[in-house]
Amino acid sequence: MERGHWIRAPAKWHNASASRRIPEKKLMTAGGRVRADGRTAEQMRPLKITPDFISTAEGSVLIELGNTRVICTASIDDGVPSFLKGSGKGWITSEYGMLPRATEERTPREATRGKQSGRTLEIQRLIGRSLRAVTDQEALGERTVWVDCDVIQADGGTRTASITGAFVALALAFERLTAAGILKSSPLIDTVAATSVGIVDDRALLDLAYEEDSRAEVDMNVVMTGGGHFVEIQATAEGRAFSGSEMQDLLALAAAGIRRLTEEQRAVLPLKFSARAR
Repeated sequence: MERGHWIRAPAKWHNASASRRIPEKKLMTAGGRVRADGRTAEQMRPLKITPDFISTAEGSVLIELGNTRVICTASIDDGVPSFLKGSGKGWITSEYGMLPRATEERTPREATRGKQSGRTLEIQRLIGRSLRAVTDQEALGERTVWVDCDVIQADGGTRTASITGAFVALALAFERLTAAGILKSSPLIDTVAATSVGIVDDRALLDLAYEEDSRAEVDMNVVMTGGGHFVEIQATAEGRAFSGSEMQDLLALAAAGIRRLTEEQRAVLPLKFSARAR
């Protein structure tokens, strides 16, 4: 499979299974009404991952998920933060930002306001945690990886697209350091990817576009490893509270989507991963 390929939606949809009944609500997942962009409830937006998008970075990708587009780069420096000096362990951290016209109306650059927003800080910490969860920091040695995620167009799911793309950029950077003899082998122990799910009009939906996310009754972001382990779950009752069974349905929907994202990551990368206990 060539790098930088698209996952296309089929032209027609078939009712794969009956709607599932939840005691508190009737959540429709498979089949039923199509969404505004023509997808079924369980379908992701078209995905394209273009590796080596920035030639000056050790690792980089452009990830396109529908109309959401993010440039992810991985840069490696010698040395670690003071709390890790002498430990023999490396560190992975992230910075996240959006171009002013990534959104429908211009958003002023955070640099002009003199500080980062709480949302930006939350997202970049999430990206860093997600990448560290699948990295053997001792194998990395006392080096710091800076992962920059710059949103050039936003249509929902920017944080989850950033995580999915950032992993590929990180893996490419480690591949180059291994080829150069700087690392003995890639410090990665598994893949990691993320997606959004939510309840919109009492329907459980996968991979919310902005129009859906902005009116979701329940909004959830899920980060998982290729081995099927959860890294982070962010779930919020935006319009109403949700039950345990509804949460399980959303997690199952997210897991199915992340399996597809993982397949695409592995198609782009030449690396093989065998997850092991940390």
